[in-house]
Amino acid sequence: MSDLPRKAVTRTAKLAALPLGFAGRATWGLGKRIGGKSAEIVAREVQQRTADQLFKVLGELKGGAMKLGQALSVFESALPEDVAGPYRAALTKLQEAAPPMPTRTVHAVLAERLGEDWRDLFTEFDDRPAAAASIGQVHRAVWHDGRDVAVKVQYPGAGAALLSDLTQLSRFARLLGPLVPGMDIKPLITELRDRVSEELDYELEARAQQEHSAEFEGDPDVVIPAVVHQSEQVLVTEWLEGTPLSEVIADGTTEQRDRAGQLLARFLFSGPARTGLLHADPHPGNFRLLPPAAVTEAEVEGAEADGADSDFGLWRLGVLDFGTVDRLPGGLPQIIGNALRMTLDGDADAVYAMLCEAGFVKESIDLEADAVLDYLLPIIEPAQVDEFTFTRSWLRGQAARIADPRSPAHQLGKQLNLPPSYLLIHRVTLSTIGVLCQLGATVSLRDELESWLPGFQEKYDADADDTAADAADSTGAEDGQAVEV
Repeated sequence: MSDLPRKAVTRTAKLAALPLGFAGRATWGLGKRIGGKSAEIVAREVQQRTADQLFKVLGELKGGAMKLGQALSVFESALPEDVAGPYRAALTKLQEAAPPMPTRTVHAVLAERLGEDWRDLFTEFDDRPAAAASIGQVHRAVWHDGRDVAVKVQYPGAGAALLSDLTQLSRFARLLGPLVPGMDIKPLITELRDRVSEELDYELEARAQQEHSAEFEGDPDVVIPAVVHQSEQVLVTEWLEGTPLSEVIADGTTEQRDRAGQLLARFLFSGPARTGLLHADPHPGNFRLLPPAAVTEAEVEGAEADGADSDFGLWRLGVLDFGTVDRLPGGLPQIIGNALRMTLDGDADAVYAMLCEAGFVKESIDLEADAVLDYLLPIIEPAQVDEFTFTRSWLRGQAARIADPRSPAHQLGKQLNLPPSYLLIHRVTLSTIGVLCQLGATVSLRDELESWLPGFQEKYDADADDTAADAADSTGAEDGQAVEV
């Protein structure tokens, strides 16, 4: 019934053929070199063939194979420019689409999960999928109350396929390493595998999405569709119209890119503070750029009177897919804000001591404190200025620096002991930076850190306190008075 290859041997054979294909293309390339073709042309042809085969297989298999492809797609910006082209198109395909599930299979799942009279729940149902992803596909429909809705239907056998794929992929993770310089693929695969059960549970997803939808209702910046109905393997939510972020990346204006980037950073840091949840799947397929909301002048004046930032009249960010979230009841851990604040201050010894105390550095390892600052540069550099333009060339430089075995950042990356509770936060942060670089967005990252990251604002409060104390000292000295601080 399902078009997901269910037999482990079938899926394993497809995945196992990938490294053989890599080796075959290398041999083919050598033959072309011997035949007189230039190294540059041959390398480009090999990369194109590699990209085409790798992502064709990942897309066809859906499941964990495609999930890995989507996770890697946000790091496309880190690829050297001379090889990025062939991968860029193939990676982008994985963000929005995959071969669709047969209509008969969709109807069978709906009948099993919603009842034989499932059509009575809808006044319209489009059998053509609007989007297809790693474990399910989405159909556009009209709910019986007239609302436009998105109907997410899980592929039968998706759970077994996810686990099988990710187990198989982990066996040759080393061969995928060159796709993302400086990144160890195996821990990413392990983390994706650990979260399979959560992503398959549409009840958990519905709860996370509804909590976000309720919190962000009426927000001028972020739009999250409400949950309409949920059952096992079927999730119905309000339809969200808008421009996919992948299209903004490809053809968006500077204004759209900058606005999308600012709101993406805002959502990353504000979400945990407002809901206690971190959206943990930030690839472009899960975001839409929406036109400004229709609001009255009175609503704008009311918001301004309440002291709220008035972003009415600007593009908004639509957020989809809450299948993977990190539960952070207190928001992002304060140690992150404290470490970034002290790094901005250049206090390497204090940052190093804090990381040691929190278990990020094992007792048996002795590191140079300054290396910690070098390692944190990808997020610190954008926060050092009022506005920072994220570019592919900047990210390539960071990736090359971290991938260089001679660099302190590379050595530190191998020796750091990232606690399990921080793994997902780390990946989401890096993924978001990758998307910002794909957008080429100019963003005020420091504004978002100041507003939403616990512990970070203290840097600026401390500066203000120091200024006030200096002023008080000066005034007291002039007046001949003792000033107690």
